[in-house]
Amino acid sequence: MRRILTLIVALAFSVPASAQLSAPEQVMVETVADGFESDVALLERIVSQNSGTHNHEGVRAVAHILIPEFEALGFTVEWIDQSAAGRAGHLFARHEGKPGSTRMLLIGHMDTVFEPDSGFDTFTREGDRAIGPGVEDDKGGVIVILSALRAMKAAGTLKDASIVVALTGDEEDAGSPLEVARADLRKAGEWADVALGFEGLSVIDGKDFGVVARRSSSGWELTTRGKTGHSSGIFDENAGYGAIYEMARILDTFRRELPEENLTFNVGLMVGGTPASLADDGLSGTASGKTNIIPPVAIARGDLRTISSEQTDRTIAAMQAIVDANLPGTDAEIEFDIRYPPMSPTEGNRALLARLNRINADMGLEKMEEFPPSKRGAADISFVAELVQASLAGLGPSGELGHAPGESVDLRSFTRQAQRAAILMSRLAAETPKRD
Repeated sequence: MRRILTLIVALAFSVPASAQLSAPEQVMVETVADGFESDVALLERIVSQNSGTHNHEGVRAVAHILIPEFEALGFTVEWIDQSAAGRAGHLFARHEGKPGSTRMLLIGHMDTVFEPDSGFDTFTREGDRAIGPGVEDDKGGVIVILSALRAMKAAGTLKDASIVVALTGDEEDAGSPLEVARADLRKAGEWADVALGFEGLSVIDGKDFGVVARRSSSGWELTTRGKTGHSSGIFDENAGYGAIYEMARILDTFRRELPEENLTFNVGLMVGGTPASLADDGLSGTASGKTNIIPPVAIARGDLRTISSEQTDRTIAAMQAIVDANLPGTDAEIEFDIRYPPMSPTEGNRALLARLNRINADMGLEKMEEFPPSKRGAADISFVAELVQASLAGLGPSGELGHAPGESVDLRSFTRQAQRAAILMSRLAAETPKRD
């Protein structure tokens, strides 16, 4: 808490009294605008290279395209192999700035949900709109990072900036164990003062929003069991209720008793019968049965999304209590798989958005309100949000149809997003935050 309050005070006192861009900031604005077509050309190169999470060679190929781009800006580049987690690896680029200046962690990812056999594998441009796999999520975000850094270099503000760029190769399907897959990102979070996430910009009715919170993403698997036998005995003292009625009781109690703000718990797959089982990958199942046989087993899998660790813990406890209140002749067990933690809304995050809104005012752009966290999924920034003084996400471009064939991006959004980011990072680089 003391670290957060320190940053709030620093941000409040470092905002210039007059709402205007400095000469170096004007250079950044112009540099981003002038580099637009070059940025689109680089976007086409990396989008045209398939890098589905499980296409390890493709992910490495995208990294090889990006490495010289960072090296040209004076960054030291490291490829972090992730074969131990069953994934290709991560690309980290580091820039050492002025001692004591704000340490900034910029987060994006090179992989996409589109594997080589997806059938969606080309880049097309229609004026200010581009279409292709990962064109917004998150190859567009990578381009925004590079565009902002080039603008800082042109303006002379990059030399003092302490920055680590972390581009993961498995954001869409994180490797296992997570302790290995996100160890380097967590280490960078421990170093950083501020984390900036460059996934897509949130837009509603043409208005840009700031992302100060993202929900967690975890999974659960529920198994219920009952006594099998002739259906004529269902509900009686000896036979009990069977596995499917127990499953129905639990899921309906979840629906009736658990709902609260920013909490969701979806059921994605369910099987039950005599017998029933899930495939090894948990993505499909088999079941058989007869109407005159009481089913002995049922299995369901779902997800759980929360806004805070406290909400996660409280919801898990409530779900467990519901699971334990069994119908006669049945029992049940539930297992949880905690994956992406939440990026909770904090005063530090809101102070950082306030700083970005001062930049918006200086640029003549509209104020960005907070985007509802229930409308954003989990992201890698959540792994470091608890470690840094402040986090801000949604700094990438805006687009449509993410994770679906036809994914597109508004190329016009690249310019304002890179300009905002360059100015924000330059102002932060000029500060010396206090650290514990």
